[in-house]
Amino acid sequence: MTAERTPFAVYAITKHGIGIASRLLPQLSGVDLFVSEKLIASAPAGARRLPLPMGPTLIETFSAYDCHIFIISVGAVVRMIAPLLKNKKVDPAVVCIDDAARFSICVLSGHVGRGNVFTERVAHALGAQSVVTTASDAIGTLTVDILGRDLGWTLDDMDRNVTRGCAAVVNATKVLFVQETGEPDWWPAEKPLPEGVRYATSLEGVDSNEFEILLIATDREIGESHPAHWKNAVIYRPKSLVLGIGCDKGTAPDLVERGVLALLAKHGLSPKSVKELATIAVKKDEPALLALSERYGWPLRTYPAEQLDVVPGIQNPSEKVKRHVGSRGVSEPAALLAAGVEELLVPKQIYTEPGAGRSMTLAVARRDFVKRQMEVGNL
Repeated sequence: MTAERTPFAVYAITKHGIGIASRLLPQLSGVDLFVSEKLIASAPAGARRLPLPMGPTLIETFSAYDCHIFIISVGAVVRMIAPLLKNKKVDPAVVCIDDAARFSICVLSGHVGRGNVFTERVAHALGAQSVVTTASDAIGTLTVDILGRDLGWTLDDMDRNVTRGCAAVVNATKVLFVQETGEPDWWPAEKPLPEGVRYATSLEGVDSNEFEILLIATDREIGESHPAHWKNAVIYRPKSLVLGIGCDKGTAPDLVERGVLALLAKHGLSPKSVKELATIAVKKDEPALLALSERYGWPLRTYPAEQLDVVPGIQNPSEKVKRHVGSRGVSEPAALLAAGVEELLVPKQIYTEPGAGRSMTLAVARRDFVKRQMEVGNL
C-alpha cells in the first residue's frame, strides 16, 4: 500500500448498500464512507456526502486511497473509473460488492495494488463469496509480479520481463527459480512447486536457453557477470545486505551517498537489497548518516563501542580508531552484528574525494538465510 494514501473508501448509493457498509466498517481500519446525499440521514455517523453523479467526486478521491470499495454494479463502476486509470504501478485497488452482499469482486489492481487481498478481506467480513479472476491466483501458482513482497522483496524493474514471466508460470512452461539470497518462505514449504517450475540456489551451470524464463532472487548486479541470464530473467531484490558505515565528523552527506553507491557498484551489489545501516553509537546523530538513512529508507542501527570492539571477524582492526572511539573498528563489526553473521561479504573500504578533507568507510555483510530443501519441481 502507498504510505500517503488512506486505506479505504467505501461508496454506497442505496439503502441496502448503507446497511452493507455499516457491517463492513467495523471490520476495516482507516475507512471513509461516502453515501448518496439523498440517503445521508440514514448513514452511519461520520459519513461523507456523495453528490450524484459521482464522477466529479471520484476525480478527487481516486488517487487518495489504497482501495475503493463500491457497493454498486461492476458495469457502472468500470464506466466511472475508466477515465481515471493510469497504470498498474499507481492505480488503486477497486472492489465491487453487489446489493445483496453475495459477492466481493476484484475489479482492478489485483496484484500490485493488493486488490485480491482486499477482496478476500471484504468477503470474509461480510460472509460473501470472493471473486478473483487473476490467472495465477485462480489456479494457485506463483504470482510473479508480487513474489516475496510480503517479505520485503522488490522487483528490480517492474517493466522488464514481468509479463513474460507471468505468462510462463500460468502456462506451466519451463521456469527456473534461482534463489541466491532471501527468505525461504516465498513459497509454502509443505506445498510442491507449481507445474513447470524448478528451483536452484546458484546460477552456476544454468543454461538460460533451457527455460522460458528465469526468476532470480539476488542482491548481485548480474547484468555484466551473467548477461544471458540477466536478459532472460525477472530479478527480485530481497533485503539481504547490511551496510556497516562510519565517517569523519562533518563529512558532507553527498560525499557519503556517492561513496556508498560507488562502493556497492564496485563490488557488484544492488542498493535495492540494502536492509539497514549500522554504526557506532557516537555516530547516531551524524548528519550525513541520518540523511542517507532518510533518503533511502534504510534504518540506522547503532552499537556501543565496547560491544563492537569484541566482535569476532574484524578483518581490519585499527588501534588508531580504538583510541578515537573506543573500538578497534566501526564499519566491519557493525555490519557483522547487524547481519548476525561472522564473515564479511565486503571488508572495510575507504572512500574520499579530492579536496574533501573527510572520508567515509563501508563494510558489507549478507544476512544468512536458511536454504530451502527443494531442488526440483514438476516438469
